Amino acid sequence: MPQNTLLASHPATGSAMKLKSIAVALFLTASAACNTFTHGSPSPDLGPPTILEVDNQGFQDMDVFAVIAGQRLRLGLAVGVHKTNFTMSPSLVSGLTPVRFVADPIGGRRASVSQEITVAPGDTVVMTIPSV
Repeated sequence: MPQNTLLASHPATGSAMKLKSIAVALFLTASAACNTFTHGSPSPDLGPPTILEVDNQGFQDMDVFAVIAGQRLRLGLAVGVHKTNFTMSPSLVSGLTPVRFVADPIGGRRASVSQEITVAPGDTVVMTIPSV
């Protein structure tokens, strides 16, 4: 009889343990779900970036653009009498991509436009802007 009395006198102990177990399980599940969303899904490897090296031998600063599929995208500023590297995102250059580069002088009237060239991911393209 003492065993029956012991079980009867502490009925909440079993329920409390079940509730604690359920609470811990829910916490671990929620923690794992939050952890998944904070990290996100891994992005696919699109390959190495393409580099445009601009050798601006003139004194004027130039805005540099890439023209891809008719869309003009600003890469940045090439300061006069300096070499500047621009990194083109792998999402811009996927596979063999025809590209034209434009150097637009700050405060000037006439932009320089390169011939269309085919660029592949990971290529380094050198563009020289001669002094005028």
